[in-house]
Amino acid sequence: MVRQSISFTEPNDEWLKSQLSRKEYSSKSELINDLIRQARKQHAQIDWIRAKLDKAEESGFTADSKDQILNQSKSLLNG
Repeated sequence: MVRQSISFTEPNDEWLKSQLSRKEYSSKSELINDLIRQARKQHAQIDWIRAKLDKAEESGFTADSKDQILNQSKSLLNG
């Protein structure tokens, strides 16, 4: 594991401390790593949606039904 030092603004540090006080996480490092994982997953979802939109715009039409598109989207969002 790589060790780094980072600085937080006062409001962000207070928020981190509040999360730790709720016993949601055992350390700031664990919380920050979880936030990064969530952000990475969100970016992957956005990239997938963007690629689908680009493909749809290029093709003009899709053979997938509304239900198929919805199920694909839900599947991606649920990981």
